[in-house]
Amino acid sequence: MAHGTTTGVQDAAGPAGATDGPTSGGSGADLGLVGVTKAFGSYLAVDDLTLTVPAGTFFALLGPSGCGKTTTLRMVAGLEHPTSGSITIGGTDVTARRAHQRPVNTVFQSYALFPHLTVLENVAFGLRRRRVPDAVARARDGLALVELPHLADRRPAQLSGGQQQRVALARALVNSPAVLLLDEPLGALDLKLRRQMQVELKRIQTEVGLTFVHVTHDQEEAMTMADQVAVMNAGRIEQLGTPAELYELPRTVFVANFLGQSNLLPGRVREVRDGWVGVDVGGTRLVVPQDRAVSTHGDVLVGVRPEKIHLLPADEELSDDANVVGPGRVTDVSFAGVSTQYQVEVPGLGTLGVFAQNLAGGAQVALGAQVRLAWAPRFTFGLDGSTDASDGVVDLDRA
Repeated sequence: MAHGTTTGVQDAAGPAGATDGPTSGGSGADLGLVGVTKAFGSYLAVDDLTLTVPAGTFFALLGPSGCGKTTTLRMVAGLEHPTSGSITIGGTDVTARRAHQRPVNTVFQSYALFPHLTVLENVAFGLRRRRVPDAVARARDGLALVELPHLADRRPAQLSGGQQQRVALARALVNSPAVLLLDEPLGALDLKLRRQMQVELKRIQTEVGLTFVHVTHDQEEAMTMADQVAVMNAGRIEQLGTPAELYELPRTVFVANFLGQSNLLPGRVREVRDGWVGVDVGGTRLVVPQDRAVSTHGDVLVGVRPEKIHLLPADEELSDDANVVGPGRVTDVSFAGVSTQYQVEVPGLGTLGVFAQNLAGGAQVALGAQVRLAWAPRFTFGLDGSTDASDGVVDLDRA
């Protein structure tokens, strides 16, 4: 991730920057990338990327380290130039423009505040460079937007990490950019503060109406804040949609594994009838809605999210319309507050994860218990069976 020279982008409003205050609302512009490719020597960081970010939306580029998301952001900012392709903001081609000529501001993980200036002076810095007449008043408006007007006279060293991040955000917003770029802006914060800032960022984006493009590797962060998410992998977009669409109906193994957790069971299609796909999974027939299946013939991976599964005693009678596997043995029980997470080893299928809400106050199934796993067919999805079922799983050694 690049945390290098930031001032030139953060402090430049660009020729298309608005001249009213940071709470003007509705001043965002659409962002378009067409056939954008970026190569560093023989390494292809971004591969023929075409993407449209509608004006006024909170958009997230989500993916693991090295997937090309930060390189994409830097090309939009003008800090890198595409090897090929074009970038437009508000319908204007900015591909050849330098960073300070673009109507964008960038907020990085490193706050890049000037330690010798007060908070108010930091926020007003870019405005004063551009000789905006009401720079101090607009800077105060910016601090009010991020709820820090009472800290105007402090120095950055006197602020917490979350407060510094909000000052950096105010400094970017007072320039009223057409697009605000956020490069892992919450990565340096602790978990509780990061979650608070997620809510704050979404509130601010809704209030000012700007187009936010947020780069992150944190799935929860993207799903909490973004209107739309593009999941990136190896320089390409695997899938784009709302957080709910991506989570409930992943279309690739990478998305199923990277965005949350999934149980993926290898099987072979045996029949397609009346809108359902019948799949043989280790001798058990499971059904997948046809419109939730990427492939309806040959080898497939049958998927289900852990929280959709119910653990049932091995001898309990089951509904005829449920997908059922097992019996299996509970090999791990982990209490996680709102839920308990189980690992169940099913002969011939491997280990499946199950999340059960703690409605009755703690784990209800004991370690070593024999259980069957059941879920409604409408929660099942089918993926390409030729793909490695571990694609997208976080590699703890690499992480």
